[in-house]
Amino acid sequence: MAELFESIKRGLEEAIAHSKGEKTEVRLFIPENVNVKQVREKTGLTQNQFAATFGISLGTLRHWERGDRKPHGPALVLLNAANNAPDTLLQILKGALASPDQQPSRRAGHSRAAA
Repeated sequence: MAELFESIKRGLEEAIAHSKGEKTEVRLFIPENVNVKQVREKTGLTQNQFAATFGISLGTLRHWERGDRKPHGPALVLLNAANNAPDTLLQILKGALASPDQQPSRRAGHSRAAA
């Protein structure tokens, strides 16, 4: 328990020093802002497809594209990945969605044909 406490204490001390502008070994990753519409266009997806593929609401996507709001946090990281390598990211997502251990979701009104 003492080892855990010391680790947390060191982390907090380093964070405080960093916030005061002191030299520390803290590394910050700040993703670049992106033009969301251009990113979406690089993927070749419609707004509906892009929102569904990346798990964001259509309303949020539209706000981002108009510039009323800005993506931040994990969404901005994902959009940077889509901007830098759209085909690769879409392939990864397609592969993840098509993995054999995942069952396709059933939509209302649709059922599987009997085998």
